[in-house]
Amino acid sequence: MEASNARFRISEDWTSVLIGFLIIGLALSTLFILPAPQYGWSNGGELVNNVFSAANFSLIFNQFAFILLFGVLGARLTGIKVNSFISTLLLLYSITLLAQILAGNAFIKSLNLEAVIFSLILGLLIRQFFNLPEWFTKALSTELFVKIGLVLLGCSVIFSDILKNGTLGLIQSLVVVLSVWYFSYWLCKRWKIDEEMAFMLSSAVSICGVSAAIATAGAINGDSKKLSFVVSVVLIVAIPMMIFMPILANYMGLSQEITGAWLGGTIDTSGAVVASGSMVGEKALEVSTIVKFSQNVLLGIAAFFISVYWTLTGKESEGVKVEKPTLGIIWDRFPKFVLGFLAASLVFSFLLEPDTVKEVKGHLKNIQTLWFGLAFTSIGLETKFSDLFKDGFRKPFWAFLIAQFFNIIITLILAYLLFR
Repeated sequence: MEASNARFRISEDWTSVLIGFLIIGLALSTLFILPAPQYGWSNGGELVNNVFSAANFSLIFNQFAFILLFGVLGARLTGIKVNSFISTLLLLYSITLLAQILAGNAFIKSLNLEAVIFSLILGLLIRQFFNLPEWFTKALSTELFVKIGLVLLGCSVIFSDILKNGTLGLIQSLVVVLSVWYFSYWLCKRWKIDEEMAFMLSSAVSICGVSAAIATAGAINGDSKKLSFVVSVVLIVAIPMMIFMPILANYMGLSQEITGAWLGGTIDTSGAVVASGSMVGEKALEVSTIVKFSQNVLLGIAAFFISVYWTLTGKESEGVKVEKPTLGIIWDRFPKFVLGFLAASLVFSFLLEPDTVKEVKGHLKNIQTLWFGLAFTSIGLETKFSDLFKDGFRKPFWAFLIAQFFNIIITLILAYLLFR
């Protein structure tokens, strides 16, 4: 951004909070509830008659217009050229739409593979075979999309539900997050992995996967290539864990409660947690979901402490040494979207009637998923797959695998002690 125009803009963080709460406000006022398009299909006939019907295309267009409206607002506030942004968003939305259609297939849905996984894969495939123009890459607003999605994610984190149903899950999550984060960070430093990568990787493996990596990157102004690597590794590792951990739990003779706590505490994406829990049984699904939500609660708290630590210790971000820490500098560097996440969670947890929460939460979840889909498409388009596993990324890859193995072991022990 040009310094001369900075006074006419607001930060990306505050923009995400503003847009997130505008969307929440619209939903709560009942002035605008955006119907979700239909993406479910199992054969060619259903694909044509349901997904490609005129009525469904109308819903898809309305969804695009909704995203375009708030996207253009975000572009104007953050200083992105609006014309370039609109052209970029049109392609992003088209790719994300294709990802949602693929994820809507009955077989894919039975595996609980989320649309964002296909968004990332499609973006990566396009990036490997096409050179994108500079104006296009400059208009990509990956972090803005993610931060809006994270603010909306706060609407799904209901403290009362977690405290009522998952006190043990919250205890497990707290112990797991602290121990796994520290072990991963210690391992990264032992292998001389740089500080940015160590923080993002440790947060991803210990808290809640992709969302934690993104929130940490925002808190420390982390390198986007390193973030892309961590996101890719999280998604790659989650798939075999989703399939084989329920099989291993059955072989070990674990109860559904212990298995659910184990799955929810180790698998790093919500969709994969649901899939693996469903493979075991209803009680395992319930416990695994509560444990995963308990870890999500810790996301904002962790981002706050990471941001403060990063500033107080004078770490470098993208080669720029921060100033000596003061309260003003801490506030300037604090990721404001975390405040949006926490505020949304508190509002939906304590200020709204349960019937109101139930009425709008599903709508906001659909919008949140769409913003995340656009973000994952953007991450894919920004990333050369060949760059992910060059020499500089081999140690972080093995560090993640070892930390995840440690996570699996310690979470199993805690799950057995707390849920047996």
